[in-house]
Amino acid sequence: MNYIKFSTSYHTEKLQSELTEVLKEEWPLHFNAKDFNGDWRSISLRSASGLSKDIYAHPDVTYQDTPALSLMPYAKEILDSWKCDKEAVRLLSLAPGSFIKPHKDQGCSYADGQFRIHIPIVTNPDVYFTLDDEKLHLAPGECWYMNFGATHSIVNAGSTARVHLIIDGIRNNWTDQYFAQHGYNISEKSAGMTYDEATRDGMIRELEQMNTETARRLIAQLRTDI
Repeated sequence: MNYIKFSTSYHTEKLQSELTEVLKEEWPLHFNAKDFNGDWRSISLRSASGLSKDIYAHPDVTYQDTPALSLMPYAKEILDSWKCDKEAVRLLSLAPGSFIKPHKDQGCSYADGQFRIHIPIVTNPDVYFTLDDEKLHLAPGECWYMNFGATHSIVNAGSTARVHLIIDGIRNNWTDQYFAQHGYNISEKSAGMTYDEATRDGMIRELEQMNTETARRLIAQLRTDI
C-alpha cells in the first residue's frame, strides 16, 4: 500500500495563521540540490541540534523541538496527537514553477519501521505528487502517509507557494492500529533487499556490536524477514 489519506483532518486556518509567523524566519534551501529545479526550502520544528535552520537528517540522535515550533502551538498539538516517537519535523515550501525530480528515499516506508506524514498548510490546485505513476492532489488540512521508498516526484505548476507540515515518525503498536484502521496491511514486508541466512546472521552480529537505536531497528527488521 503506497499511500493513505487518513480520516483525520486539521484546522487549516490555525495552521496558516501560525505559518505567518514562521515565514518571518530564515528558511534554508533544501540540501538535495540535484533533486529539484526551482526553489525548495525548509525550516525545522524538530531537529537533531534543536536549531530551526538544521534541516539535515542525523542517525542515532534524539531529536529536539526548535524555536520555530514554539511559534506553532497548534502544530505542536498535532505532533502530540501522534503517539509515537518523532524524528525530523519540518515545514517544506515549494515555490511556484518548481518541481522535485523523480527519486526514491530509501528506508522511508512503513514496512521499514519509519513513516512520513504530509499535512498541507498552503497549496493550490496545480500542485500534485506522482507516486509510482499515480497522480495525487493533497488538499489543505488533510493528512497523508506516502511510501517515499517508491519513485515519487512533486510539481508546483501554480502561482502560489506550497507549504506542508512533514512529520517523520517511528512505527509502534499505536501506529500499527491506526494504519490498520485505514486499510494498511501491517504484516506487509519491506520491499528492500533480501539476504541469505549466513549474510543476514553476519549483519545482525555486526549491528549488535553497534548498540544504537537505528541498529536495533535494523536488527528487528532483518529478523522479521526470516
